[in-house]
Amino acid sequence: MFSFVARRLAVAVPTLLILVVISFILMYAAPGGPFNSERPLPPEVLANIEAKYGLDQPFWKRIYDYIVGVVFHFDFGPSFKFKDRSVNDIIAQGFPVTLTYGSISFVVAILAGVSLGVAAAIKQNSWLDYLAVGISIGAQVLPNFVMAPILLLTFTLWLGWLPGGGWNGGEWPYLVMPVIALSTSYMASIARITRSSMLEVLNTNFIRTAQAKGLPMRRVIWKQAMKPAMLPVLSYLGPAFVGMITGSVVIDSFFSTGGIGTFFVNSAFTRDYSVMMGITILVGTLTILFNLLVDVLYAWIDPKIRY
Repeated sequence: MFSFVARRLAVAVPTLLILVVISFILMYAAPGGPFNSERPLPPEVLANIEAKYGLDQPFWKRIYDYIVGVVFHFDFGPSFKFKDRSVNDIIAQGFPVTLTYGSISFVVAILAGVSLGVAAAIKQNSWLDYLAVGISIGAQVLPNFVMAPILLLTFTLWLGWLPGGGWNGGEWPYLVMPVIALSTSYMASIARITRSSMLEVLNTNFIRTAQAKGLPMRRVIWKQAMKPAMLPVLSYLGPAFVGMITGSVVIDSFFSTGGIGTFFVNSAFTRDYSVMMGITILVGTLTILFNLLVDVLYAWIDPKIRY
């Protein structure tokens, strides 16, 4: 197992470096800059600002200094638009909010999705199966940018049960709608994958043998069928978690939670390159990290994967 993890890390590190280089090149290849506006600055003022932020340096020098700062000092540099604030400060402010409701949404999506999928597979072609499939299909066609306004209209404007936005330290009334909006479509995908995988496993010979021996159905499901049935689900969970973090752009816009998605959108509009790069690297790191975690769990469940 150690050599398996070492091989995955050996691939993950250069992948992250390539991501940094390509993102940096594409960012600065776009026309315009963070200090260009409809009313151009005097050349002397613009030259002083660019010198302050190192934008007057050769391109190779800028990308080298950036990589050294990120890799060895974990420093993403100063923000071009937020005065006296670094990118590290901005991420430290917004990422905990996004991570909180993203993690809760992840857990809710797994619990609800796996439960619906297993129930639908066990009671195939029954009313429970049709109900679970119907819920999954309905949730699948309601992505977060559709669910968010529906929830706001229903629970805030019409019923008045929940606050329409804000964070307030992460109190549960402010978490309910963001979690529902973010987890719904992922829950539907997990339920669909779980149902298909469980049905396939339940029709295998070793499950029929366990049932022929007279083992209780509950034990057959939890002890025999659940582990192999979760393999396709595991392969989906890594990208799903990262998708929930990046999906915070919509959630932050509708519910004004103050998460990292707000800063990412604003930095794109204002060409705050350092903030965009910092959040891009953060999302890329999370993607690589959780894909690595999924690979390790996959190898732990199915030892054949290690070879």
